[in-house]
Amino acid sequence: MAVRVLGIDPGLTRCGVGVVDVEPNRTAKLVDVVVLRSPADLDTPRRLARIADGLEAILEEHRPQAVALERVFARSDVSTIMGTAQISGVAMLIAARRVLPVALHTPSEVKAAITGYGRADKAQVGAMVARILGLESVPKPADAADALALAICHAWRTGGAAGAAIADAPS
Repeated sequence: MAVRVLGIDPGLTRCGVGVVDVEPNRTAKLVDVVVLRSPADLDTPRRLARIADGLEAILEEHRPQAVALERVFARSDVSTIMGTAQISGVAMLIAARRVLPVALHTPSEVKAAITGYGRADKAQVGAMVARILGLESVPKPADAADALALAICHAWRTGGAAGAAIADAPS
């Protein structure tokens, strides 16, 4: 039985969201992918609400069994870190209210799971996501491919439908 995972590449301007079904044998199928956007000229609370509304709609439509997020890590641009952290918090809250397990994966964990190399570049990750999902082209923009990579990584790292994080989730 396949497990459905929602992957989120958090960002305040562009938030990649991908949904995949992954079989216990690790084959993966694309369910949906979208990049939620919020314009920089809105104030932060309204930007958060816009992304939250999009996440709620996707969760309602696709009903995943788990949520995988990119772990926020320190960069030199504090405003980017803040937006990423804020969206991550919104996503975790929405998932928690639905009693969905949430896993955080570092970019290097995702790259290693998808390409076999923890320092792969975005083009390599995108190409492997397209190959794994049997797509004719790489999902664009990179936020979309990254969200799908997160979802696939999570399913593979937790053992698909038998994964511990998913086993605790309600039916």
